Amino acid sequence: MPSPTPRRPDDLVQLLTRAERLAARRLQGVLEAEGCSLDAWRVLASLSDGEGHHMTGLADAAFLPPPTLTKLVDQLVDQNLVHRRVDPLDRRRVLAHLTPRGRAYWQRVDRAVRAGRPSLGDGDDLLRSLLDRLAATLEESAHVARARG
Repeated sequence: MPSPTPRRPDDLVQLLTRAERLAARRLQGVLEAEGCSLDAWRVLASLSDGEGHHMTGLADAAFLPPPTLTKLVDQLVDQNLVHRRVDPLDRRRVLAHLTPRGRAYWQRVDRAVRAGRPSLGDGDDLLRSLLDRLAATLEESAHVARARG
């Protein structure tokens, strides 16, 4: 029986990158059929909780630089999917919300995304848990490194 090939330290990064790219490609195919971009989907997903979100938080959630997010939100506003309101707690800031049309659009797109998502069966919850744990561990180690540096 051959011995297993030793794992290189970057194997996890390679696997994560490969999985992310394949998942994004599949997701983009579903989204394109619905007339939605991956970036718009991320913004709409954040706004789907019914809470208003500041642009900074949306930029982080969508993995976009603030100027790019602003252009995207402008497009979503033009499509009557999103509207902006002044934050009642801090009048200098703006909160983005889904419009009723945006909520209906999000629900349609979300159904299509869920229908097109491959299932790992019982492994879905385990994978989600492990990825969440990995992200939390990486964030914590980044905070510790910044505090030391």
